[in-house]
Amino acid sequence: MDDNDLLLSWPKPADNWFEAAPVGNGRLGAMVFGGPHRARFGLNDSTVWSGTPDGPTSALRDLLKAGAGPQRLAKVRTAIRAGDYRRAESLLMSFEGPYSQEFLPLADLWMSLGNRDDGEFHGRTLNLDNGVVDERMTIAGQNVQRRTWASRPAGAICIAVQVDGAIDASIELASPLRVVRRVIDSTSLTFGIEIPVDGAPLHEPDVVEPLRYANERVDGYDPFGALALVVDTDGELSGSNRGFTVRGMSSLLLTLSTSTSAEDAWTNRPGTLLERSAPRAEHLDRAVDRAGAALALGETDLFRTHDADLRTLLGGTSLTVGSRRGGTVDVPDDILSGKDEQLAATVIFQLGRYLLASSSRPRSGPPANLQGLWNAELRPPWSSNYTININTQMNYWGAEVAGLAECHGPLFDLLDHLADTGADVATALYGARGWVTHHNTDMWGWALPVGMGHGNPSWAIWMMGGAWLVQHVWDHYEFTRDRAFLAERAWPLLRGCAEFCLDWLVDGEDGWLDTIPSTSPENLFLVDGNPESLSHSTAMDMILIRAVFTRTLRAAEILDLAEPVCAEIETALPRLRPIRIGPDGKLAEWSVDHEEQDPQHRHMSPLVALYPLDQIDTPALADAATKFLDVRGPGAMGWSWAWKIALRARLFQGDVARDLFTEAVRPFNTDPTVYAPVDGSEWGGLLPNLFSTHPPFQMDGNYGLMAALAELLVQSHGGVIRVLPALPAAWPDGSAHGLRCRGGLAVDVDWADGKLTNLTVRRLSGDPQDWVLINYAGRDLRTTIADEEVFTC
Repeated sequence: MDDNDLLLSWPKPADNWFEAAPVGNGRLGAMVFGGPHRARFGLNDSTVWSGTPDGPTSALRDLLKAGAGPQRLAKVRTAIRAGDYRRAESLLMSFEGPYSQEFLPLADLWMSLGNRDDGEFHGRTLNLDNGVVDERMTIAGQNVQRRTWASRPAGAICIAVQVDGAIDASIELASPLRVVRRVIDSTSLTFGIEIPVDGAPLHEPDVVEPLRYANERVDGYDPFGALALVVDTDGELSGSNRGFTVRGMSSLLLTLSTSTSAEDAWTNRPGTLLERSAPRAEHLDRAVDRAGAALALGETDLFRTHDADLRTLLGGTSLTVGSRRGGTVDVPDDILSGKDEQLAATVIFQLGRYLLASSSRPRSGPPANLQGLWNAELRPPWSSNYTININTQMNYWGAEVAGLAECHGPLFDLLDHLADTGADVATALYGARGWVTHHNTDMWGWALPVGMGHGNPSWAIWMMGGAWLVQHVWDHYEFTRDRAFLAERAWPLLRGCAEFCLDWLVDGEDGWLDTIPSTSPENLFLVDGNPESLSHSTAMDMILIRAVFTRTLRAAEILDLAEPVCAEIETALPRLRPIRIGPDGKLAEWSVDHEEQDPQHRHMSPLVALYPLDQIDTPALADAATKFLDVRGPGAMGWSWAWKIALRARLFQGDVARDLFTEAVRPFNTDPTVYAPVDGSEWGGLLPNLFSTHPPFQMDGNYGLMAALAELLVQSHGGVIRVLPALPAAWPDGSAHGLRCRGGLAVDVDWADGKLTNLTVRRLSGDPQDWVLINYAGRDLRTTIADEEVFTC
């Protein structure tokens, strides 16, 4: 352990999932409960989802048979123009498919050390710099250490126990899914697990069979997974169908690995999916081989390669508010007590980075979902999938600025999937080119609206999911200046999204281009006292389309492309409705003045123009954005707090942002499994393991808070690097090292007594001849940075 490592500490084992400590390698994750007896390790694999690769295609066929398509869309548009919202909603119900699929738990490992009544627990820590959970115990008078980590190099969950003398142990393995095969030999136990082909979310309670298994392959796909546990010990080992017993051991090493049909499907992409899944025997052998290969490395090499891998990724960026960066942090006393907000900011930033690095690594599997990589429920909240009207985007807001660009990769893989499935949806439902996706998606690339024909259009009918997600490929280019990425990955996605937006726009009666139908995600307005969701040309639609168009044109310019789509964009851009200020002085959410049903709604949809985009470019618009936020108020849940903090940072309102942060990091003391919203700032907070909660638990709050904290200290939008643009007065001292900026730059910042004491800007990539504009305290400095420039203020 390095002296500067940041360790989270808890004095006792976890009693529940929300007290356990997470480890992950991008593909495999575990929640470590700890303790000497019946210690639980909740296991996840990022590819264990209900559903099948052909699910989106099959659902689209069903919608078309039911009459959805361009002709019915024309009738919807006519009804909305006439103000006949009931008819428009009735027609749109036929565009709603079923639900996207669920991310599911894999298994539980249970370990007991010594006798039930003979064990004293001394505490557990999670090292946020190398991802190791360390437990210290005394059993039968002997000191015991257990370490748990998820190794990306070895592709395995690793658990190592060291004892001063000798004790007994028992190990059990179980799965909440259907176990159809158990293979036991002298040192390994392998489970063959069938995975449901359909999983209904909790908000669809009337589904007859909410978790449905298939008795045969579905369109050549076998929903199967294998989990292998391999053991090495100096004790006497004996096995059974459930696990192992160990007698007289002083050392124990376990490795767990998996192999799934969904892994193969993800790797091969829906458009080129193999006709058949691999035989089950192949998956069983592959899981054992992977776990065995990890075990063969031995504890020392397993730990060393893992430590080097994660430190290499996490070590380049840090943020410290106050003077304390390293050491052991007592979570209940130091963080959840609320007595040290500066330490809380330091911890929350690094925790967000650690969680993203643990749940999203290149070529590992699908991206971080609503719960990151860690889910215990067969019917998790919101299916633990991808909600793409903000939540998935928020997961990756901090990837670039926090030095985790490689963690962005799985999201780009998902975008490639959506461009495949979404192209069919765009053509069949809307008669449009390009690709589209809506409010929800999953690892299979679900691109249809959801709602089962009864979902409120305010959330189910939203055609801009792709237009927001695709901004991430442009962000990656802006931060890295990777021209090959822009040409090979970003350009096809931008072009396809732009083509859909061009075809989705229709001529309005006043000469502008409109989107019809149009909703502002999850919000409603009132007409004659009745709540309505359907309108035309909401602010968010126009803002996102403008961003798609301008960035597509810029990409074409950089790549020296002269494609027909660019001419179409240049014609359409001046006809997009501009951002509007309403008669109340707020940024307008809809294209006409409607009475809001909920003025304090948790979504800030029009403010996507402010953050993460950069379209608020006048004092009048900034004032209108401030007024919008003031009316929305402070109280929120985890992800909404994170967005509000980032928005206040963009408005240079550091003290307001700090107040929101102190709200967001207070303890949440009611049942986090129940979605029971109450008024105002009583929503949300931090759980005992510092997971952010809605409620229910959602990881987007942790990721979003990490991004928002960075935004308070360094911003790099609009061609300017802004240093300490929104530093709260209550945080007078600190440092941020290795924060990334657009243009291929990294920045180190130190401040004391509220003033900048050191600024270092380094070029990591990009053109050394590019001018860099740096702003601090109202002063501008324009320079080029070929290698490194150091400024002392």
